[in-house]
Amino acid sequence: MLISQKAPVASDGESSLCIDSLSFAYNGTAVLQDINLVIREGEFISLLGPSGSGKTTLLRLLAGMELPASGCITCRGRIVDRPGIDRGMVFQDYSLFPWMNLAENVILAVAKANPQMVKKQRRDLAEAYLDLVGLQDVQLKYPFELSGGMQQRGAIARVLALGSPFLLMDEPFGALDPVNRMKLQDLLIRVWSDASPPKTIVFVTHDVDEALYLGDRVLILGSAPGRIIAEIPVGISQPRSRQTFFGEAAFKGLRDRILDYFHRDAIEKMEFADRIKSSGEGI
Repeated sequence: MLISQKAPVASDGESSLCIDSLSFAYNGTAVLQDINLVIREGEFISLLGPSGSGKTTLLRLLAGMELPASGCITCRGRIVDRPGIDRGMVFQDYSLFPWMNLAENVILAVAKANPQMVKKQRRDLAEAYLDLVGLQDVQLKYPFELSGGMQQRGAIARVLALGSPFLLMDEPFGALDPVNRMKLQDLLIRVWSDASPPKTIVFVTHDVDEALYLGDRVLILGSAPGRIIAEIPVGISQPRSRQTFFGEAAFKGLRDRILDYFHRDAIEKMEFADRIKSSGEGI
């Protein structure tokens, strides 16, 4: 089912999210340093990096949940300085309200995006989004009655119901078993490719294969303080076939290239730590 969105449409290839010389610190400790990035309208960005590299922090900054220490973020030309309905976020922990059933969780998002709608219209639209993610038969169940995969699909339905043109996703499939993870990856690709106008997605993951399978472009953050150490276009056309994608020579080459960046960054970090330790012992 195609569900119309009311988000403004930018021209093809137009920049939608821009990060300019951004740095962020927490309690005096640098978390992100000198981040510069342009994300095009309708692009699917995969964001990789080791633990502590600031991936989640960068997503929270894009969402307006944190403010940079220096630099700025703009969304379609406007400074991002607070959360907004135009930037929907999917968290790792599903974040459904436990006292509401699945339909009520999604209706809440519909009501926020469409305050003029009457009650029946809100319910009908919520049902359409739950149908889109394959949850039409469990809409009256509460989160504790659902599997992790179902809860995450519910969270995706809720953020889609906001009509947000930008989706920020923080390792949404990280806690799922391999089968449900694959199902939700394919669901996300379908939702993204079918949306009109196209969604712009920033997707945080630790999984190199997932990053390549989903993304148009893979960004790699280096060890703390996080900074972009590589931007890698995937260059394999969408939609991708799971049956053939992981056997392609292009995929294997990209995977090796990404792992090489990770290894070099880890070695540099260890060598730097050894130099600091040696310097301290000599004092």
